[in-house]
Amino acid sequence: MILKNSDSIGRKVLVFGFAFLLLVLLIASFFGKKGLVEIARIRKNRDVLLREVEELKTEKGRLEKEIADLENNPKAVERKAREELGLVKPDEKIIIRKKND
Repeated sequence: MILKNSDSIGRKVLVFGFAFLLLVLLIASFFGKKGLVEIARIRKNRDVLLREVEELKTEKGRLEKEIADLENNPKAVERKAREELGLVKPDEKIIIRKKND
């Protein structure tokens, strides 16, 4: 009788220990350092960074084209100087329009 009771308690402790370990592993797999929640966050961040890389590649291509155009085309240099620096030729007149708010 005493042996059955101690076996029953031992079995309950073993089952409880196993269930507790399983619960800890389950929680760790979702919320741990390399858990599913963290993996989802990292993937989302990766997608944002990949889009940003593509945008930067497009901008780089546009700037490389603009540089080549400025190096080889005097009219492009003049256009850029007029747009960015507000330069004008000596015989030109500037007309400034007021913006209507």
